[in-house]
Amino acid sequence: MMLTDQIFYFLDYLYIEKNASPLTIQNYKIDLEQFIDFISEKYEIEKNEIGLDFLNHKEVRDYLIYLKEKGLKPSSSARKLASLRSLVRYLCRENILDDNPLAALSTPKQDKRLPKFLYPSEVEALINAPDVNTPFGQRDKAILETLYASGIRVGELVSLNIKDFSLHDDFIKVRGKGDKERLVPLGSKAREALGIYIEKGRNELLKESCEEAIFLNRFGSRLSDRGVRGIIDKYISEVSCNLKISPHTLRHTFATHLLNNGADLRSVQEMLGHVKLSTTQIYTHLTRENIKAVYENTHPRR
Repeated sequence: MMLTDQIFYFLDYLYIEKNASPLTIQNYKIDLEQFIDFISEKYEIEKNEIGLDFLNHKEVRDYLIYLKEKGLKPSSSARKLASLRSLVRYLCRENILDDNPLAALSTPKQDKRLPKFLYPSEVEALINAPDVNTPFGQRDKAILETLYASGIRVGELVSLNIKDFSLHDDFIKVRGKGDKERLVPLGSKAREALGIYIEKGRNELLKESCEEAIFLNRFGSRLSDRGVRGIIDKYISEVSCNLKISPHTLRHTFATHLLNNGADLRSVQEMLGHVKLSTTQIYTHLTRENIKAVYENTHPRR
């Protein structure tokens, strides 16, 4: 059996059975093809001649060493290893492999980096940056308010449809990873911004009445992840040239501010749509830093 064929079947499985997003599938494809390239160059063989026997502990370990020597970040190497592990688990489930050849392989040690977040004053400045007298400004303010109020991923934001939101409801319906649905609370300011945009700005941007997406681009069709990044970059440059953030920063900010103000970890986990509590726990490091700062600024015998 050829490895390239099994990668094709694996990506097909992710799309059909796991409902993985196009971006997720593309990332898996890139990671797995890079391993194929490594084996092809190392042994000077054609890619379509690489068999499953090359998917073993030694070759993957050598691949990780190669990535490190090329200067790849440990986090990127860990992701590429995770892609190979997912492929191996699939092959084991399909009884194509008898056992897992990567079971004893260690994940590259990663630097513990805390996620970036904004302070309340920075959030306020960013959200107030759009010109709400224009359709695009109304849309952009609704986007910023929604991301900060709900903590949803950008992919989840652009997937929102009109039927997922009601002015009279305190929740929005979100489709997360694996097409799983969850209800996420939405504050009054975000609901107000969404209401203004849907009633005014969206109607001006809309070209086809059958379009279901809430957030539209200038062509009247669904806004993309990339489009949201461009919107945030635009307002960040207007507000401050010193801030370096991505759309995901607003998700980090949402979680950090909730925990700083007393929210429990389990509730934040559910709102973020994290499967594992350990994924949410990284934000407790941020709140500890906040507590430490408060102590150092207020305790008389610090």
